[in-house]
Amino acid sequence: MALPVKPPIEPMLAKAAASVPTGGYLYEPKWDGFRCLVFRDGDDIELGSRGGKPLTRYFPELVAALAEALPPRCVLDGEIVMVQGSRLDFDRLADRIHPAESRIRLLAEQTPATFVAFDVLAVDDEDLMGRPLAERHEVLARLFAPHPQVRVSRATQDVELARTWFRTFEGAGLDGVVAKPLDGAYRPGERAMVKIKHERTADVVVAGYRLHKSGPVVGSLMLGLYLEPGVLNYVGGASAFTTVRRAELVDELAPLVLGEGEEHPWLGEDDGGHRRPGALNRWNAGKDRSFVALRPELVCEVRYDQLQADRFRHNARFLRWRPDRQPESCGYDQLDLPAAYDLADVLGPAASS
Repeated sequence: MALPVKPPIEPMLAKAAASVPTGGYLYEPKWDGFRCLVFRDGDDIELGSRGGKPLTRYFPELVAALAEALPPRCVLDGEIVMVQGSRLDFDRLADRIHPAESRIRLLAEQTPATFVAFDVLAVDDEDLMGRPLAERHEVLARLFAPHPQVRVSRATQDVELARTWFRTFEGAGLDGVVAKPLDGAYRPGERAMVKIKHERTADVVVAGYRLHKSGPVVGSLMLGLYLEPGVLNYVGGASAFTTVRRAELVDELAPLVLGEGEEHPWLGEDDGGHRRPGALNRWNAGKDRSFVALRPELVCEVRYDQLQADRFRHNARFLRWRPDRQPESCGYDQLDLPAAYDLADVLGPAASS
């Protein structure tokens, strides 16, 4: 590609904050999808992930849409999302990372993805990364007409509106708000933006752990919530522990390790009645998914940001043990679910190309 900004390139990243910052920021919704850099040089279009992996083969419908919507030579930063009804659906997006070309083509027709652009790095022969965000955003706003599958993210300089977005947009499946300095250059790989995400707490059952790659110490606790009496769903893990703490946890949890012949809700024949651990991750197909099963008698409190269907969207953070709670009392009814919000109100109207 004969572009002034060539692949691969690391996207600019964000550091976390507890509240929406004020003073000289552009605010955008935090889209919950695959971060993606788009490189177009004529008929040649490449999609690159945050980690530098190519995404082009997984989203053929987006390649076609980008060819219709974008100018002949440009580089954009944005997010690939999956719109299902009035919400974003990360699970349907993850389904696209599949080895079979026929499966990808079928899903591209059945559930087409959308690209939401929020920055421009280059147009024609001009490298824009050194220019302030305010100038880059003006270029992005007039770069292409709205397209059903290619959008420009909503943005505002109004901090009160950004706070409203933070409260309301979660109901459409969004992940929070991002604040970007208006006078900032595009800094690949640096945490030059600010992200404000939703965080909540829940009491969960500890029903197992996975070993850490460094040795026979705890890598992550395996967490469960009761879907109904007797049905324990696996909802994710908690893994933010120091090296010393990982070793201590092995000894602390030893009395709960499942004995020979004991039953466990996540072992034995899968009857399809509840979510279990062990599904392969298509990004890491060779990863060891085995775990040390524990009798589900221990409860801990964790902090989580978002629920995706019936599990935590990201790893939770361990806060404290809850010896005062009975495992059977840890159900979904304790979770703070966001009010519904129509994604169409976030995306705005889409004109045909």
